[in-house]
Amino acid sequence: MSKAEQRAQMINGTGFIAALDQSGGSTPKALALYGVEASDYSSEEEMFGEIQKMRARIILADDFTKDKVIGAILFERTLGEEIEGRKVADYLWSVKGIVPFLKIDKGLEDQANGVQMMKPIPGLAETLAKADGVFGTKERSVIHEANADGIAAVVAQQFDVAREVTDAGMVPIVEPEVNIHSATKAEAEDILKAEILKNLDQLAEGQEVMLKLTIPTKANLYDALADHPRVLRVVALSGGYSTEEACDLLGRNGKMIASFSRALTEGLSKQQSDAEFNAALGGNIDKIYKASV
Repeated sequence: MSKAEQRAQMINGTGFIAALDQSGGSTPKALALYGVEASDYSSEEEMFGEIQKMRARIILADDFTKDKVIGAILFERTLGEEIEGRKVADYLWSVKGIVPFLKIDKGLEDQANGVQMMKPIPGLAETLAKADGVFGTKERSVIHEANADGIAAVVAQQFDVAREVTDAGMVPIVEPEVNIHSATKAEAEDILKAEILKNLDQLAEGQEVMLKLTIPTKANLYDALADHPRVLRVVALSGGYSTEEACDLLGRNGKMIASFSRALTEGLSKQQSDAEFNAALGGNIDKIYKASV
């Protein structure tokens, strides 16, 4: 693995980052949308087995290539899984030429001050040390209201974790999501932008991050973040928008690319033939790619 090649792909690659990091909390919903009901599995092990089959089917699809998908975010359990006899992260880079990232957060605290902070991440140093072949990480918090204190706390926590990740020689994707249904979404995004800029300016030489943000109400609001010397790339989350709506909104922001999860898998079903599945996935990939470039 060449970190330099992967870094160059993250800076210059045309396309988007696939979010394939459904965790224990989001997996049942993702499987239900894929046509796998809770009655189809009887344990957590079987549930994760089903989501791994879905992920492998996506990764193996003909249209899932570095020409349009420059990176992919994985769930921690996925690092131990294999595709065609190779660990998933190795398969993504060595076979597909797609840069692997790892979701490291352990979920969210209860809401306070209009935000949800990340829960503690025990054993992070060990996790990072074991993440063979992984270029970077992703860690998510959520902002529900334009509460200045809450947003400042979320961003400070994100950057504390980001420093630990950069110290391990990896690139963190900082993800303070703004709830798309927030009544004060635009105001929250203005506060968020200012806080992120403040924290970026405090990073040391050689510390680099990526940012994963909700598509802003004001188009191109985050251009200054994309232009910051400590930022490799600004990517957008789909946040509950449909694929069409997410792509339409993203297309208005010239310096953001997609990092979609639900919008990528919309319309996919376990019951589809491989030809039907590949056609549906290929259609989504095409839409998201065009919105990203």
